[in-house]
Amino acid sequence: MSAPLRVERRPSGVAVLTFALPERRNAMTAELTEAWTAAIAELRADSQLRAVVVTGEGTAFCSGGDLSWIGESPDLTVTKIRDRMLPFYRAWLAIRDVEVPTIAAVNGHAIGAGLCVALACDLRYAASRASLSVPFTALGMHSGMAATYLLPATVGIATARELLLTGRRVDADEALRIGLVNGVVEGDPAGPGGVAEHAIAVAEQIATNGPIAVRLTVAGLRNGTPRSLDDALMYEALAQPVTFASEDLTEGLAAAKERRAPNFTGK
Repeated sequence: MSAPLRVERRPSGVAVLTFALPERRNAMTAELTEAWTAAIAELRADSQLRAVVVTGEGTAFCSGGDLSWIGESPDLTVTKIRDRMLPFYRAWLAIRDVEVPTIAAVNGHAIGAGLCVALACDLRYAASRASLSVPFTALGMHSGMAATYLLPATVGIATARELLLTGRRVDADEALRIGLVNGVVEGDPAGPGGVAEHAIAVAEQIATNGPIAVRLTVAGLRNGTPRSLDDALMYEALAQPVTFASEDLTEGLAAAKERRAPNFTGK
């Protein structure tokens, strides 16, 4: 049996995670969840990591949670379901604990919890054929995987309400228009010039920047817009001096003066 998750480590410090269950439309099976948890733990411990790209194999990015166990277990109680779902949510949303920029290359359908994984990433690019939805209410269930937090933080409360209450699908062009994705990429999602290659190129560009500055920027932006101007200033007044005291800033200024590419070390 092939691995449900492929992990590619590139010399630049970029890691590419590919959901590899195309026959299941990359549903969040127990096997995929276990592989994802192990991969995220390894990435979190890697000081040389610079960026992460997440994508899927086949026609889907991720079709969401595998809920077949609910129908197979009629004796489940609210408490038992909650005790099962909370660890599941936290395992998948652990990508937000990775300190470097994360990019979702949405190659196809991103549905329910699968879309929430993309929303948990810092940037999202969609293939032109992709469709995105949070059809929880259409299935008779409340949303999960922090959809009520992640979606409003991305598209605004009014649009999030409409998408969560109707459960309708959004195509790639509309997703771009409402701010659900950062860009739409034409062509074969897995081929040359496709969305996966585009997302990797963005990650590679990020990987050339100062690692300390990038990680601090991620930390400052990951929870959305600061609550106030003063909150932003207070964080920046702590984060910017950290970069001022780094060897990377000295290297960056020297490289700019000498008109060459900088060689950042993360120190």
